[in-house]
Amino acid sequence: MFNPGSHARGAATLILALLILSLQDVAVKWIGGHYNVIEIVLIRSLVALPATFFFLRREGRRGWPTTRRPLLQIGRGVLLFISFTTYMMALAALPLADISAIRNSAPLMITLLSVLWLGEQVGPRRWMALAVGFLGVLLIVRPGTTGFNLGSVFALLATLTYALSVLITRRLQNTESGATMTYFSSLVYLAASLALAPLAIAVGERPDAPASIAFLFRAWIVPTPLDGAVIAGLGLVWAAGMYFVARAYSQAPASAVAPFEYATL
Repeated sequence: MFNPGSHARGAATLILALLILSLQDVAVKWIGGHYNVIEIVLIRSLVALPATFFFLRREGRRGWPTTRRPLLQIGRGVLLFISFTTYMMALAALPLADISAIRNSAPLMITLLSVLWLGEQVGPRRWMALAVGFLGVLLIVRPGTTGFNLGSVFALLATLTYALSVLITRRLQNTESGATMTYFSSLVYLAASLALAPLAIAVGERPDAPASIAFLFRAWIVPTPLDGAVIAGLGLVWAAGMYFVARAYSQAPASAVAPFEYATL
């Protein structure tokens, strides 16, 4: 059912989330040449997890978060972990403009999947808006065509897993709050990065590998105070951004909110 108020709130909340998360791209691009991607995710998750309690308290909740749908929470967390990690690996290999072009296929993916999986109704005007928005992104960004880059595969994987996580968010919205979803996804991030850290360290550096793969197996080093502050800040940025993403897709149908993903540009 069309509800202008909830649709407007969902769109505004998503734009706020994307504004916050855009800080992440610049920070990762700045520090990504020196640190291992799993190291960044691990430090960031150690900061993000306790930060989620601020949003839980803001919703009036006390004690430890609980969930009625643990498997969906875990599945959503795994998808977001894959999305974020592969997105950072793409950042190591591609210009931001090229990644933006691929990342902005997300609204189309989300809308298609919401129709197929959630049965949401999408009118011709919304399809037209999505198509025009995507063509506009390609016109502005003009992604390079100088040859195949493995980073584009990771960017596409990041976009697909993000779109799938949005659908799970819609499934969870009737029983779970945005803060609860943010907490459990942060918990999965932390567990996954701890599990993968020994593998990344054991394999060792691969300087001759493509930039995305080299980022995954770069040697772990102690961050400088400034870089450490930036990586820790990513935890706060991510916690806030993902809280508002969850809120946005809980307030309105995914097909109504998804076109505003173009605001990332």
